[in-house]
Amino acid sequence: MSRSDSIPLDQLYQYYLDPALIAKAPARPRDHSRLLIYDTGSNDIVLDQFYNLPKYLPKNSFLVMNETKVLPARFKAKRENGEEVELLIFPHANEVSELKELKSTANKRLRNGQKIFLTQRHLLEVIEDTEKAFTFKAHFDLAELPALLLKHGETPLPHYIQGNLSEKALRKKYQTVFAKNAGAVAAPTAALHFTNRVFKKLEKAGVPQSRLTLHIGLGTFAPVLPEHLESKTLYEENYEIRPEEVWEIEQAKLDGLKCTAVGTTTVRTLESFARNRKNSGQTNLFIFPPFEFQMVDQLLTNFHLPESSLMMLVEAFLQHKGAKRHLKELYAFAIKEQFRFYSFGDSMLIV
Repeated sequence: MSRSDSIPLDQLYQYYLDPALIAKAPARPRDHSRLLIYDTGSNDIVLDQFYNLPKYLPKNSFLVMNETKVLPARFKAKRENGEEVELLIFPHANEVSELKELKSTANKRLRNGQKIFLTQRHLLEVIEDTEKAFTFKAHFDLAELPALLLKHGETPLPHYIQGNLSEKALRKKYQTVFAKNAGAVAAPTAALHFTNRVFKKLEKAGVPQSRLTLHIGLGTFAPVLPEHLESKTLYEENYEIRPEEVWEIEQAKLDGLKCTAVGTTTVRTLESFARNRKNSGQTNLFIFPPFEFQMVDQLLTNFHLPESSLMMLVEAFLQHKGAKRHLKELYAFAIKEQFRFYSFGDSMLIV
């Protein structure tokens, strides 16, 4: 039985945050964000700046991070009557692009058969309506979609921090400095803190790094529903670990190095691979207590929204490590110390 079995979910993953602690923009420079280091063995907490990260990584550590790239996937489209509807398009939400289908959420209710215009010649037709997303038939070549998003789309920044940065600034700041593979609708926020200076420090400290890709979609940020807990699954997201990276990661583990996952999306990818042994595909893995981690030994993560699957993953990791504190206790400490929360907020290293 896990330590959380007797604690209702709304208590274990719910907390109050002063809106003033929601980060509206990244730190300047981004590696000057704050870092909370929690040692699960000693139960000690240390506070520092992110640019000192290498100092707190245990010896024989290696990093794995998500190099997905955020597309400007928020799109202001129009119904046939000219009424505007805002879509959040998932470019890699499924593997049936040859069927000319894609998925999206919308800020207004849509019905089957309804036509939505991205531009005058880029037409979508609703063919499936589920509780959380819509499936569209595209009446144009979906190969055009990335260029269409780059030209007309907007960076899908969470609504609670909208309006603080220009679109031009967002396309740079809501992106990791090493982003490579376009397809995400949200940034892997734990990796936003990294800079070339930090990478040079890691190299000097002899800390190896590996990369993988998980294209962030509904599985990462959609609210947790009762059916997710019952099925122990989330919405599917595409991932890939290149064969050479698989070899590097597995060799590092065989050599006794400790895997530090940068962000929850990296955790889900690594733990999915550990279970299905597929280096690419889709994952619907839902990590919540109790959970036996097979790949990840240390975790670098941001401070997440209440009752999110991300909080549940981090709580599961704390319990796996035998931590003496619940995640809410660490959040309470961070709030007391005026840490900045959410996408552009500060970070926490759990060792």
